[in-house]
Amino acid sequence: MMKHLPLNPKIFIENRKRFMKEMKPNSIAIFNSNDEVPSNGDALFRFQQNTDLYWLCGIEQEDTMVVLFPDCPDPKYKEVLVLVRPNELKEKWDGKRLRAAEATALCGIETIVWLDSLDALLQPWIHAADHIYLNSNENDRKGSTLETRDYRYAQEMKRRYPLHNYERSAKIMRNVRAVKSKFEVDAMQTAIDITEKAFRRLLQFIKPGVMEYEIEAELVHEFLRNRARGEAYGSIIASGDRARTLHYVFNNEACKDGELVLMDFGANYGGYAADLTRTVPVNGKFTKRQKEVYNACLHLHNYAKRLLKPGTRIVDYHDMVGEEATKTFLKIGLLKKEDVKNEDKANRAYRKYLYHGISHHLGIDVHDLGPKTEPLKEGMILTVEPGIYIEEEQMGVRIENNVWLTKRGNVDLMQNIPVEADEIERLMKK
Repeated sequence: MMKHLPLNPKIFIENRKRFMKEMKPNSIAIFNSNDEVPSNGDALFRFQQNTDLYWLCGIEQEDTMVVLFPDCPDPKYKEVLVLVRPNELKEKWDGKRLRAAEATALCGIETIVWLDSLDALLQPWIHAADHIYLNSNENDRKGSTLETRDYRYAQEMKRRYPLHNYERSAKIMRNVRAVKSKFEVDAMQTAIDITEKAFRRLLQFIKPGVMEYEIEAELVHEFLRNRARGEAYGSIIASGDRARTLHYVFNNEACKDGELVLMDFGANYGGYAADLTRTVPVNGKFTKRQKEVYNACLHLHNYAKRLLKPGTRIVDYHDMVGEEATKTFLKIGLLKKEDVKNEDKANRAYRKYLYHGISHHLGIDVHDLGPKTEPLKEGMILTVEPGIYIEEEQMGVRIENNVWLTKRGNVDLMQNIPVEADEIERLMKK
């Protein structure tokens, strides 16, 4: 079912331990997989696993559940993986489903229960528990009102067991998922290394007249041939003025001589995401002005990278980068002193040319769970991605790397990926 080699099961063993450590005494936590979603007729969209469930077990199969009950009277059921029972006829159509031993090897959970026999087991576990943790999507950027399986399951549980105390798993997940274990960092580094290969391939491919979608095709080809699941998110391939559109995903125009092309992409390996942005000249050579703006963006990128450290709050960090952006934009002629003097403090002058945040958490989700107002912690991985977008010059530049916060300082996980303007020109010239 997966293209990638099996991940180290210690990833998921460690993740479950970290979650259970935060649970209240005598609590049970239940996690559901996502729904299979119909498209048209009898077809289904490609299945996408619930990322909280995947973080706990690494299983990508539909109709999967994880039950955690650290204080269960029967030690056998402290950790339970629930799977759909293999069906010979269904497997002829849809392919093989996991057997118990295979699932244990992937996630380290010894007790496997088939979904059709869960109810009889679940009831005594619930009766023995005082608190029930149920899951929900509490990502601050969530925009969909679709009632997912998690929410339907919560309603059903409250109907069946109305007198228990219910807790939100999302409050724990927000904190524990933000801090990556060394095993998770290893998986993310693999995704990043594959992303690097794709970028180096592009530097040999891009030339005037190439279509944005052709660049995207090169990316996907390189991802798949290196056992990535595919794109971690919809790749942004935006040449010319389209680079000012932050989430441009049409990728259907020609890249013209003299333009820059902004490329925001990343591989997904083993469920973990990379997130890279590079901006390169279509013809392989920056103009004087393009290089000036590019180097200004690179300066902001390096400045922000130095600021990002444990103890820093994202909101304060963005303010500090904004101050440096103001100075930088004055130097390259985007702002005048009177623009800064007369600026609206609620909408700073630099915001005309840099109108998005500089960093977000990264992990299984591209916009991963993590705090925005509390201080950052060791072990978190964040993007660093300042941009400069100039409507008058029909130009957009963004530079993005992925940074791991450690005791010994920041580790740029993308430090081997070309970023200096001269190096990009040299590699494109080859």
